[in-house]
Amino acid sequence: MSQCPHTAPAVVDALGKTCPIPVIDLSRAIGNVQVGEEIVVLADDPGAKLDIPVWCRMKSHEFLGMTEAEVGWRFRVRRGV
Repeated sequence: MSQCPHTAPAVVDALGKTCPIPVIDLSRAIGNVQVGEEIVVLADDPGAKLDIPVWCRMKSHEFLGMTEAEVGWRFRVRRGV
């Protein structure tokens, strides 16, 4: 059976966690998605707004953006190599 190309992205729920835990949770979870797939991080720690994009650059993943969420922010990341 082939996987649907439009599956929902994996979600890392880091709400209520403070720096550096959202990035650590993302680091652990990104290995569970295929190269080129998207992962979403939900976080309400203001430090994540800087930490996640910087971590993506350092680890060769693509930061796709941040949007306001009901609580905190929603960060989209595409796994690189």
